[in-house]
Amino acid sequence: MSAYAVLDHPALLKFLFYPRPDHSAPKPNDFDLMVPVEEDVEVCTRFFLHEEKAPWILYFHGNGEVASDYDGIAPLYHQQGLNLAVADYRGYGASSGSPTFSALVKDAHPLYRSVREELARRNLGTDLWLMGRSMGSIPALELAAHYQDELKGLIIESGFACPVRLINHLGLPVQVQGLEQVAQESEEKIGKIILPVLLLHGEEDRLVPLEEAEHLEQKLGSKDLELISIPRAGHNDIMFIGRRDYFDQLQKFISKTS
Repeated sequence: MSAYAVLDHPALLKFLFYPRPDHSAPKPNDFDLMVPVEEDVEVCTRFFLHEEKAPWILYFHGNGEVASDYDGIAPLYHQQGLNLAVADYRGYGASSGSPTFSALVKDAHPLYRSVREELARRNLGTDLWLMGRSMGSIPALELAAHYQDELKGLIIESGFACPVRLINHLGLPVQVQGLEQVAQESEEKIGKIILPVLLLHGEEDRLVPLEEAEHLEQKLGSKDLELISIPRAGHNDIMFIGRRDYFDQLQKFISKTS
């Protein structure tokens, strides 16, 4: 059993997950992939295709978002010459089931393998970077620790090393046993990540403070690591407050690690 199972406390799940069944049809050139993760449970990934042989970012979104929210955001990545695949979680968008921390980690593996297989099946580019935003840093770090020989790099936006630190920062009034084990296993895992890493974080982020990115920077095993803080940006506006710097740094990182 994953250490994350101790976080599957109903009160914590209520505070930290905001599933929405919102789902729109893909636009022309885009497509959805439904990935079976458990009996009668599927999670959806939306592929935003720009160019067939362009690099791909497999993106894990924040806890209040769904993949189809990125219908209007994906073109910003396309302007950088990048394809984007945005993964939903259980209970989000077209995905079935209910979100939990243990499922967030567990489901990332079949989802990753299915994305790889779908890119190969469609004869699309296979250069792949992982990206996790906020809560999405959990599955992104999980996959980076297990498949780094297959990946070009890791990008974490507004993220954190361990959900326990976020729970403590938010001061959630929930008593859960086993948090120390979760924190220990999380930090041991990220210490094994030696992929090139780019950390993007808003200087004015009050939900996940900049200190969390600095802690992640200290704990990662990578020697090719850069933390970029965006002035005046908070948790949910970092891409828009610092749009030029955000995408300049992203493009620089992709080019450097290609």
